[in-house]
Amino acid sequence: MRYAWLCHPATVFAALLLFVNDHVLKQAWPGFVTGKLSDVAGLLVAPALLSLLLLRRADLTATLLTGTLFTLAKTTQTGAEAASQAWTLIAGPSRILADPTDLLALPALALAWWIRNHSHQVKRRWQIAIGVPLAVLAVAATGADAGPPRAKTVRVEAGAFVVYDSGMPGELRSTDGGRTWVPYEPGSELPTPHPSASGDPAPEPAGQRSGCVPRQPQRCYQLPGGALKVLKSDDAGVTWATEWEISPGRMEVLERAYGSRPASLSLAVQATPRGHVVVVANGRDGIAVRDEDGTWTRYGYTGDGSALLTSQATSLDGGDYVAEELAAGVLGGLFVIIAGLTIAARTRVLRWLVPGIGLVGAVFSLPTFYASGGVHLLLWPLAIGSLIGALIAAAIAAGVAKIGASATWRVLGVGVLVALGITLPFRGWSVGWPDRYGTALGLAVFFTLTITALGLTWIWSSTRHRDRA
Repeated sequence: MRYAWLCHPATVFAALLLFVNDHVLKQAWPGFVTGKLSDVAGLLVAPALLSLLLLRRADLTATLLTGTLFTLAKTTQTGAEAASQAWTLIAGPSRILADPTDLLALPALALAWWIRNHSHQVKRRWQIAIGVPLAVLAVAATGADAGPPRAKTVRVEAGAFVVYDSGMPGELRSTDGGRTWVPYEPGSELPTPHPSASGDPAPEPAGQRSGCVPRQPQRCYQLPGGALKVLKSDDAGVTWATEWEISPGRMEVLERAYGSRPASLSLAVQATPRGHVVVVANGRDGIAVRDEDGTWTRYGYTGDGSALLTSQATSLDGGDYVAEELAAGVLGGLFVIIAGLTIAARTRVLRWLVPGIGLVGAVFSLPTFYASGGVHLLLWPLAIGSLIGALIAAAIAAGVAKIGASATWRVLGVGVLVALGITLPFRGWSVGWPDRYGTALGLAVFFTLTITALGLTWIWSSTRHRDRA
């Protein structure tokens, strides 16, 4: 009976419906129906899946726990943020929104319990092979569809800056010139968003891509599009110059962080007693604010989208996004060590043994280059393990083939230089020099080929001199 509940045709159908609804129907017909359909389907699948993680005869506990966690996530901001963080660990960047109306789906738990009581022993393994992965995929994929916060539109309303996010039920506002941002609270002076005929919040007002300072029409600002960049004009738009931008190389860092290229989408300008303030909506990157002194500051969303803070702005240091390249440097040095030992070795056994150790490391390491998220971190222990294998091979080569300590150190030295030739350009790119990733790649290729060619030639020449002696 352990898999009977999850493999019941009704549960399998709910898992399939959950997957299709979140990835197809919501995009085609977003609204109340498809939103609640996900909740119903999820509550049919989650208890059966959760019961597999608990002790046997814990089906009732799994059902009650599912209802409790669902209620907390939909009625409290703390529960929604905790659910968002948990789903981020499981399925990547995710955002669960607190929405008490989703509690309308709770009766689905009664239906899930009825399905459990009418489940029969699974006699065919192919049912388990289909039912379990489908349920895991459907549940894991649904949390990410809410999408991360995106500052889509910014406006000045009732004397305050208001940032709209199309994925959020409300908006964030600032009454102190963009320094602090808080959610809209019913009863404040800002108008309440009017619901549409379908019951969903009305679309956010349209933003503008250019604007001039009130009572100072000569000073204007404009968004060129396709980048995080703001242009400024001091002659009412006749000529334009760059006022603020994220450099092309740092845009590559943000593109790696977000999985897509961010861009400035909307701006708003407000006059103040000491000058003026400009706020720019930058999509996934949050907002950029020009204060009265002319200083620009980036603000990023908190995980649940409930605030914009300078401390949440995504770092422009790309150190977190070059792990694969740095590990590739370790592997590059490894293969050069293998090549050097192969040249220096004079026995048939070592000519197969040394490359074989390297190939084992490559087989287990190279597939992780194509992984995403935190999985690429597996490359580091695999690369280090392969390097240890190369050092063992060096010890074998030095002992069996009698290469000698000096030749062994030459081989290891060339391997280290190749590793540095690969890693240093990428590490430099991560901190801004060079700014462009393509430049770092070109430098890494140049250093690798040059050091490898000169180093292996030096090893080959030294080996020939040793043989003659």
